[in-house]
Amino acid sequence: MILTVTLNAALDLTYRLPDLRPHASNRVRSVSRQAGGKGINVARVLAALGHVATVTGLVGGATGRSVRAELAEAGLPDELIAVAGETRRTVAVADDRDTTVLLEPGPEISPPEWQRFLGHYQHLLPGASVVVLSGSLPPGLPVDAYRRLVERARAHGVPAVLDADGPALLHALPARPAVVKPNAHELTAATGSKDPAEGARRLRAAGAEAVIASLGPDGLLALTPEGRWRVRPPGVVPGNPTGAGDSVVAALALGLAGGLPWPERLRRAVALSAATVLAPQAGRFDAEAHHRLLTQVRVEEFDRTYPQGEPCP
Repeated sequence: MILTVTLNAALDLTYRLPDLRPHASNRVRSVSRQAGGKGINVARVLAALGHVATVTGLVGGATGRSVRAELAEAGLPDELIAVAGETRRTVAVADDRDTTVLLEPGPEISPPEWQRFLGHYQHLLPGASVVVLSGSLPPGLPVDAYRRLVERARAHGVPAVLDADGPALLHALPARPAVVKPNAHELTAATGSKDPAEGARRLRAAGAEAVIASLGPDGLLALTPEGRWRVRPPGVVPGNPTGAGDSVVAALALGLAGGLPWPERLRRAVALSAATVLAPQAGRFDAEAHHRLLTQVRVEEFDRTYPQGEPCP
């Protein structure tokens, strides 16, 4: 079982319309809603791939009840902890050209609620092969929350895949997560380097065992204990990139659980990410495109260290 942790779960609302006009009334063509937050998206992808994924984290209020009802409808095992505050909503406004996303901050979490979650998390760890820690921290949680979760996972011999940014990411690195997956912007913000290879090197030096940098349409850059790779899709994939990073995390968690060689993990991650861009909602992917892309992704090893400011190949 892969355990996914979503401390700041959400109810994702998507409004679709032909053309978003700022400062004007806009008539919506269709509305969809589903349980969201990065860890929940990861669990949804894992389930679609035929693997057992259990969802834990924090939810509350009427929105939290809606999240749990949608998880039950989707058949995703729910080990969420109830809190007093109201779970946030995210609103994506998608027209035929682009997507605009509005993110609520999430509920205020009290110290007793955090301690109750830590105890529940500790109870779940013995049944997990990998734990995925994804997304933002809601108000009230300590900045080192992910460090504490990584430490507890390591104590149970469970590798952790971390997808976070800013101080939450930096405070977790000394606990030595097995994999961290920043995107290019997060990598620069965390390390001060605009060169992805140098930024990834700095995160490894700070404690991450492997750093997989998501470079959007340019694929992935990977620095691991087994080597360093650039992994690219066969070309630009048009569509909605929301959730593509969560699919990368899902593939990396599966590869870690199955002990796959790093090049194969990365190939699957890029294929799944590109197939997700072709799907309309986070946590979904185009299955036919996924199988086709698996044979088209390019995995290239590189050896030399790239100075800051010099692009990697």
